[in-house]
Amino acid sequence: MIEALAQDGAEYARRYSVPLSQAMRELEAQQDSVAATDALQQEFRDRLAGISIARDGGIHIVVLLTGDEPVAARSVVAAGMTVPILFQTGAPATRDQLLAAIAGHQAELRQALRSPPGMGVDPRTGMLVVMVKADEVGPDGNAALAARLRAIAGVPVEVRSWSDLDVNLMAEGGGRVIGFDPTIGRRGVCTSGFVVTDGTQTGLSTAAHCPDQLSYVEPGGKAEEVSLTMIGAWGARYQDVQIHVGTGTIPPLFFADKGKTQLRPVTSWRNRTSTRAGDVVCHRGERTGYSCAEVEYVDYAPPGDLCAGPCEPTWVAVRGPDCKGGDSGGPVFSGTIAFGLVKGSSYTGDGRCRLYYYMSTDYLPPGWTLAYQQPAPPAENQKTPETN
Repeated sequence: MIEALAQDGAEYARRYSVPLSQAMRELEAQQDSVAATDALQQEFRDRLAGISIARDGGIHIVVLLTGDEPVAARSVVAAGMTVPILFQTGAPATRDQLLAAIAGHQAELRQALRSPPGMGVDPRTGMLVVMVKADEVGPDGNAALAARLRAIAGVPVEVRSWSDLDVNLMAEGGGRVIGFDPTIGRRGVCTSGFVVTDGTQTGLSTAAHCPDQLSYVEPGGKAEEVSLTMIGAWGARYQDVQIHVGTGTIPPLFFADKGKTQLRPVTSWRNRTSTRAGDVVCHRGERTGYSCAEVEYVDYAPPGDLCAGPCEPTWVAVRGPDCKGGDSGGPVFSGTIAFGLVKGSSYTGDGRCRLYYYMSTDYLPPGWTLAYQQPAPPAENQKTPETN
């Protein structure tokens, strides 16, 4: 829808200091280039370290490969624009090798540090990024700690120490949902996500770590509450989602603005494996309203035990800029395309949001899918999600 594109385009234009018309074209090109980058993943799978979207000098695609054999630059026409594809070689490890290192050595890496770290595959460097608290680094610096962790993981490691606190964004869907939260001893607030369906009924999605008994708060002056019934919650490993139903059919719409005056339909989804670092996505939360930012990691394992134990590297991390308690469960989107549901965030010691992370809609519980305003693409076109 042109209204959705214009709203996101205005945020994009502000962020990158480009005219609105250019911002809208580049957002369209971002979506229209997905098929090309999916094909590149398959073509270079044995050498692929990562694919990212860059904007220095105009929007372009960067493919990072292992080995020294060069690959000539290419281009793809996306949304009427010619988007360059640049290949960089010499990456120290492939994405598959880095994911295997997390799967095989996550427990050892956690044991090597006082606080369980976050971990992510950096598609721009081909390295395993380990995010630690500042006091874990020690007097010898990041390089010494990275060398110690590399000896455990067996792949190149980069240590970053910019996160002081990681939490699930809870207790405070585009809409407001509230319920008693025993962990804080009072009513908590979350954000409803996308409308979902099992083929016979429609429901509201939100985060599994939100209160189980929820009411939906109707926007407007009266702010009337509508009681919801929980169908189930899935909150371990790679999922953080619960589903509630109310009375009657819920239209497949979501609020995308701070004041909850602009409803958007869901017309499609983006698989996690088709999401790229550098993609611009937006989210709406009850505490922070509406904002857009770049995807930082597509393969991210949040720190601690935020997934009822260690998290799998199946979460998508975004560079803020805004996230606070109460945003949990809220929709992550671009235009009318659904990406995921907000789970948690990393903060600095003074409370600034460094990144937030979301569960891709790939990982909705079995039997439930996104509800659409118009017929969805054929089911065979939707990829089977990775569940490790």
